[in-house]
Amino acid sequence: MSAASCLLTEDQFLCSICLDVFTDPVSTPCGHNFCKTCITDHWDSSVQCQCPNCKKVFNTRPELQVNTFISEMAAQFRQSAQQEASSSSSSEQQVSKPADVPCDVCTGTKLKALKSCLVCLDSYCETHLEPHLTRSGLKRHQLIDPVENLEGRMCTKHDKLLELFCKNDQTCICMLCTVSDHKLHDVVPLKEEYEGKKAELGKTEAEIQQMIQKRQLKIQEIKHSVELSEEDADREIAGGVQVFTALKESVERSQAELIDTIKEKQRKMEKQAEGFIKELEQEISELKKRSTEVEQLSQSEDHLHLLQSFTSLNAAPPTRDWTQVSVRPPSFEGTVVRAVTQLEETLSKPMKKLRAEAELKRVQQSAVEVTLHTDTLTALREQLKKLRAEVNLKRVQRSAALSEQMKKREETLSEQMKREETLSEQMKKREETLSEQMKKREETLREQLKKLQAEADLKRVQRSAALSEQMKQEETLKKLRAEARAEKGPEVCSPQ
Repeated sequence: MSAASCLLTEDQFLCSICLDVFTDPVSTPCGHNFCKTCITDHWDSSVQCQCPNCKKVFNTRPELQVNTFISEMAAQFRQSAQQEASSSSSSEQQVSKPADVPCDVCTGTKLKALKSCLVCLDSYCETHLEPHLTRSGLKRHQLIDPVENLEGRMCTKHDKLLELFCKNDQTCICMLCTVSDHKLHDVVPLKEEYEGKKAELGKTEAEIQQMIQKRQLKIQEIKHSVELSEEDADREIAGGVQVFTALKESVERSQAELIDTIKEKQRKMEKQAEGFIKELEQEISELKKRSTEVEQLSQSEDHLHLLQSFTSLNAAPPTRDWTQVSVRPPSFEGTVVRAVTQLEETLSKPMKKLRAEAELKRVQQSAVEVTLHTDTLTALREQLKKLRAEVNLKRVQRSAALSEQMKKREETLSEQMKREETLSEQMKKREETLSEQMKKREETLREQLKKLQAEADLKRVQRSAALSEQMKQEETLKKLRAEARAEKGPEVCSPQ
């Protein structure tokens, strides 16, 4: 039987009415076979009993004979076809993964769907997709790549396929919506709007990439500022160390205090910089995430999914405006000067005390020590002068830089003012041109009105002249008739 079934094809066991394998096959008196339900329903809906194949008409409904041979062969063929389908599907088809769209017809192990039907609202694997590829009734169904949530592709109001996009309301609609709620709206096919939105997503992705690059450059700028600040701090520390190395315990104590002060300022600046960097890195991660989502959405072939997700992904996520944000190195100016001044004041007290004791005790101190103290103070004073000169120089340089920036800003503002003046002049010229055109049009319309009025007056005069002429003719006719009657009157009366 298996060898015989190999020689048989599916067409030999198809009912000509339902185009499916026979179910309860029966034979008509003319010898043709049909499903019992199919031929019964066909005759119930027809006026006369007629064979669908040979068109033979039966005066009375004939008795149907069960065809056991075809019934057994059809059952065996159906069983063998199912076995072949199951074996081929198990060997060739892939089992549905969590990221794949599963077949809605498979029972037990769900296979990966190859297509989704927009008419049946189901997804099919290779085996269950076969009827849509072979049967004429199902071939007309619209198949797309497998997608989930097919019910979401139907209009909730009209239960029709969402295949249009309303630009006025920015929503997907069906054909019936165009004659009801969206009548006279600007409506385009989904694919056309999909292409436009996909292009906009590409622009959005490019903008996000530019934002990422700007923030990466800002991080480099902040890190560079930190490095420069560290260099400045090191230089200040080294200068302070050089100043206080020659001093004794009080000088060393002042040196330590100076170092702590400078480092504390640096730590505060670094903490601020680290906060900015952390915030920038967080924004970059969010932008990269949005970029990935936009890239995935732009590569999606699912029109509806793209349009539904377009509003939420078209714009970049909210970020901070970093154009005016910068990390300014802490000002170390005056730190060393204040420390040295304080040290000088601290040292001046012992000097006064020593001199007072020398005067009181009249003890002659060593000239070398006095010279040493004097030389030390002189050296400190010279260093203070140098530091003050450097501070003044830096202030002058900064003021010059600020003045230069102010000049540039003033030039930019003046250019903007000139542009605005140019635009205002252009607007005035346009207004004058429009007013002249309006005047010319008014004059033309007035001339046309005058011509029309003159023509109307002329027609009225002509009509009145014609009417007066008709009146004269009618009066003349009346007179002639009266004269004719007067002449006929005596002639009629004379024979009497």
